[in-house]
Formats: sequence, structure tokens, C-alpha cells
Amino acid sequence: MTESLSVELVYFYPRENAKPHKTDKFELIYDKEKPIPILRRGLKFTIAIRFVGRTFDEKKDFLRLIFNFGQNPNPIKGTRGIVRLSTSRKRIEDEKFWGANILNQRDDTISLEIFAPPAAPVGAWNLQIETRVLNSTSPAKVYNHDTQFYLLFNPWNCHDLVFMPDERLLDEYILTDVGKIWVGPFGSSKGREWVFGQFDACVLPAAMLMFEKSELPPASYGDPIKVTRTISKLVNSNDDDGILVGRWDGEYDDGTAPSAWTGSVPILQEFLDTQTSVSYGQCWVFSGVVTTICRALGIPSRVVSNLVSAHDANATLTIDKYYTLENEEMSYDPNNPMGEDSVWNYHVWNDVWMARPDLPQGYGGWQAIDATPQETSSNYYQCGPSSLEAIKNGQVGFNYDVGFMVASVNADVMRWKEDATRELGFARIYCNRYHIGRVILTKQPFFFDPNGDRDREDITLQYKAPEGSKDERMSLYNAVRGTELAKTFFALPDPGLEDVEFDLEELDRIKIGEGFCLVVQIKNKGNSIRTIKAILSAGSVFYNGVKANPIKKMEKEFTIKPGTEQTLRMTIMADEYLDKLVEYCNMKLYAIASVNETRQTWADEDDFQVLKPKIDIRIPTEIPLGRPTTITLRFVNPLKKILTNCKFNISGPTLLRNQIVRYNNVKPGALVKINTDVIPKIPGEQKLVATFSSKELLDIIGSAKVEVVEDEE
Repeated sequence: MTESLSVELVYFYPRENAKPHKTDKFELIYDKEKPIPILRRGLKFTIAIRFVGRTFDEKKDFLRLIFNFGQNPNPIKGTRGIVRLSTSRKRIEDEKFWGANILNQRDDTISLEIFAPPAAPVGAWNLQIETRVLNSTSPAKVYNHDTQFYLLFNPWNCHDLVFMPDERLLDEYILTDVGKIWVGPFGSSKGREWVFGQFDACVLPAAMLMFEKSELPPASYGDPIKVTRTISKLVNSNDDDGILVGRWDGEYDDGTAPSAWTGSVPILQEFLDTQTSVSYGQCWVFSGVVTTICRALGIPSRVVSNLVSAHDANATLTIDKYYTLENEEMSYDPNNPMGEDSVWNYHVWNDVWMARPDLPQGYGGWQAIDATPQETSSNYYQCGPSSLEAIKNGQVGFNYDVGFMVASVNADVMRWKEDATRELGFARIYCNRYHIGRVILTKQPFFFDPNGDRDREDITLQYKAPEGSKDERMSLYNAVRGTELAKTFFALPDPGLEDVEFDLEELDRIKIGEGFCLVVQIKNKGNSIRTIKAILSAGSVFYNGVKANPIKKMEKEFTIKPGTEQTLRMTIMADEYLDKLVEYCNMKLYAIASVNETRQTWADEDDFQVLKPKIDIRIPTEIPLGRPTTITLRFVNPLKKILTNCKFNISGPTLLRNQIVRYNNVKPGALVKINTDVIPKIPGEQKLVATFSSKELLDIIGSAKVEVVEDEE
């Protein structure tokens, strides 16, 4: 009597399948003990099955492959794929279902071509094989393969929702593992190098751990809309003990300062090892980790930096600041005591590419998601995906969080002063329609500049029409019509007579240790003498707009004759601000003035950054593959104080993995210098990123690129 087939082993050809699936950069497939297959949905792959004693005979054997995903897999929900093997007919007939073809049979081994549908859930799958003798009533033998395989999104496949028509861009938005994130105030922003490292062995397992903490049902793991919304929720730790704890107060002794990270890999490795949230992150760190996870999963992703970014806490599409009768800024929002609008020097989120079948035609393509926990959406700290086309058109009724994103890039800045005669108790004294979303940046594809910002790409016009244009105003007013509270704020009349013109001169950047001036130009354009009362002040701030330390304040009252100009000037010396700086050395200048005769009030502010040195990475332009090369990192301490608790973080995919080098205390003005070795694993252009941090000085960064060459035989 014929016995049921017994499966001895299954081989997935992880390296051979990886090349056509464009997954050959993943480290997991090269594991010597247990290589992990990494495949893309919507594309065929090859496996081999070896049986004990004999091979498959369709006339005798019933054999089916069962592909299972998640708990309680179900073929109706797409989490179970069942394929009965047959030599007499092709099984890859319908791209909605799993399929298999027999490629060849030899002795006790059979080779199969498997097809995974382009809408299959993405993540770790299990293979089960059932065998029994045809027409037998005996239970089937069940073989459970001991190694899971990863199935990823496939942006190269036109049937996948993440399909990107311009395949060249996928070299950047899927395959590039080192990039840049633009940080800093408008006028002094710079590209901060970041190692995404999406092919590192820890990334996919960490992503699976992250999803396990979510409430996303396994059947939804194939939907990029739901997957990216979940990523925006789980990269922060606010709701579900996700990957990163956010912190902005400068106190990081019980974790890692956000500025010390060189990239995503050490964060994801720690999350995977400890299975708890990692301390600490800020917006660009959240965004860097999101990019890593999205690119690893096969979702095209780019980092987006919005210089001068609005945080609209009460859905008015305005950023509101309030002043007392004495021209003092109020410390709370009287119309929203539980929250306060703020303007971040910059804010970083992500764009992800996908079709949007849930929206009208034309709203697919780039979608914004934001993992930085700012406001709740559907009771969770999550944001997006928001169609860029919807943001640009002010379509606040479309999913998800379009109104919040419209405000982030295009809110009006309004200033209010106490006035008991007005309905709201405040009179609007100023409206700036140009300040928010000064420029929106991402890295230019196919180009990396380690020494400057020639690789930045301005994508502002993908988010909004040209500032001040009719289309830009119509888009914002379209959003206002769909936002009840915003209607009240935009319906109020503009201020009355204003015949004195004020202008706060903008500072872009100064070098640390230099002094600077706050300058206001005043011009009386009327026919009468005007009495001006002005307050000028300067202070250090955190990059999210939160005030840190006051530095200097000046009050002055004077008259100005009609048709004349005057200049107000307040000078701040280095000794007045150096000990008041907080991380990233951001400063804010404030000016407010009122005209006694007309009750005209004006207020403005300016953000700028005190620049610190960069790490100079000295490395030959070409280094040999597989052999150690010594590199040097150096910079000069710019402070007049000793640096303590010093360390370097150094990282470069295929060069070295997340090296931490401790360093002695550094005297004022002293040279900081270390040597370390790198051993390249892969030829071609490679990149290196380094950071330096200490208790007294953070956010010192540097990068380099190098060509790795193979020795000539």
C-alpha cells in the first residue's frame, strides 16, 4: 500500500530569489545559520521540496501548499493562501490568489514556481505542506516549515497599490540607505546626514514587533493606507509602547540625546532587544525611523522638512498669540486653555507613495504621514496619510488629517490684543499670511553632498500654490469653509488705521561666540507726530518653539515725526547669551510696539541659529574592500567651558555598525580628535555619519563619502 509523501525539507533559494525581487541588499538572506527569504508580492519565486524516499506522483498523491499569515489565518480575508499542486494544469491563473507551477521533478525533489498576489498582507509568512494518498480517508501528513519568509510591498509591480511609475526614483525612495534630513530655522537650515539602514538584520524583525503592538488586524497588513497610518502611530510611544519616546526639554541623562543618533539602526536594535520603547527622539528622529521601516517594507518614502511649521492646537487654521493691554505676551491661549498654538522652527515628517482608492481620482501619489506625537487623531497620536493634492487644494474633508497638515504648511499667523469692546475680548492687531511654510525640503534623488546642501530639493509647490497667489488664498479659504472654528477667526475685520510701518530685520545665522543686534526699522507714513511704545527682547528657545531662557530686554517710548524714519537697536554680546543656549542653539527675537494716538499695535519675531562646528572626517577618497582603513574625526571645542561625558557615535552601512567611542573631558578651545578603523564589506560608493555629544555641547555632526575598490588581481 502506498504511503503518504513525507516532506524532508523545503528550500527557498533566498539569494537566488532576492535578485529579481530586488531584496538582495537585506542582510537576513545572508545569515550563515538560518538565511531568511525576503520576497515581494505580485512576483513569482522558486522553492524546492525534497521528499523522503520518492517524489510527487499526481496519480497517487494529494499535495497542497498552505501559506499562513498571523493568528487564525483565513482564505476569505487573504491571510491564508491554499494551492493544490497539479502537473496537468497551470495554477498561476488569477493574480488575486496564490498559485504554483511545477518547474521540474528529479529523483526525490520537485521545484516549484510560486506566485504571491499583489494585495497579499505584508510581513512574516509561514509555509505548511499537507500530503496524503489520493482517495484515502487517512489524515493528511502536515509539514510545518521551520523558517518564516518575509513578503514585502512591490512598488515595481503595477498591480500593487504602492506602484511608482518612474522606476528610477525607487533607487532613491526604496534602495538608498543613507540620506539627509533638513533641520534648523529658515535661513540657517542644513542637511543632517542620517543612516536609514533599512537592510540591516534588525529592521524587519523590529518592524514586526512594532506591528504586534498595534491593533491592526492581519488582513489589513496588505493595505498601505492602514499600514502607514499604523506606522505613524507606533513609531512614537504615546499610545501603544511604540518604538521611540519623544522628549524636547534637553534632559536626556536616562537615555540617548536625539542629536546623538547617527541613524535608525541602533534605535531599532535596542527596541528589538529590549522590546520596550527607546529614549529619546524628536521629529527628525521619528521621521528617520519611519523612512527606514517604510523602505524596508517596500513603501516608497522620503523625509520632508517644513521650515517654519505651524502646530495648530485648536483647528482654526491660524497660529494665535495674545497680548495684554501693556503689550506683554500672554503665556496661554484664552480661547484654548488646554492647548497652545506654536510655531516650530522646523518640523519633519514623511511622504509615502501609494494609490488612494478611498479618495476621488487624482489624489494618489505622495501622502504625508507624521509620527511625531502632536495632536490626537481618532483618539490616537497618529497623522495621515494625507494626500498632498488634498492638502494643496484645502480638501479638509478627505481622510486623513488634511486640515492639520494644511495648517502646518499654510496657516495664517494672527496676533491679538486685549480689547473689552470686541466680541472675543481681543482685537486682531496683526496677520502674517506668508510666515508659515517658508520652504518645504527633501533630499534630491541620486545625489549626496557630504559637504553642503547642493542635494536639497524644494517641494513647497507640491504642498501649496505660490505664497500670496490667488490659488494659495483660495485653497486656504476652501479649508476654512470646511472648518467651523476657523470661520470665526477669518471673519473678523482687519485692524483700522495703521500709518506707522514697522520692520524687524531678519538674522539668518551667526557663529557661536559672535555678538548680534536686534534691529527694528520704523517709518511714520502719516501726517502727524506719533508716540511709540516699544519692547524688544531676545531669548533662547527649543526648536519646537518652547521658550527656554530670557537673554535681554529693552523698553523704550519715543515720538516720530511724520515722513521720518527711526531705528531701534538692541545689541547682545556673546557673554550675554552663551550660558543661556539650549540644544541646537536656537534663538528668538521679539518685538512689539504700539502707537498711542491710533491704538495701532504691531508685533513680530524672528528665529535664527547660532552655528557650531562640524566634525571633519578625514578618510582617503578610495579605500580597499575587506581591509581596515584608519579614519580621523576632529573638531575644535567652541565653548569657553570644559566638555564632560563626551562620546562619538559613528555609523556607515557596510563600513562599520553603530560604533560608540568615549572621549576624555575637553578643555575650552581644545582640539577633539579620534582615530578608528573601518572595514568595507561591499564595493562602490559608501557613506559615513558621525555625531559628537557631551553634557555641555550637543548636535556636532559630520559625514563623508568614500569609494570602496576591489584589489586588482
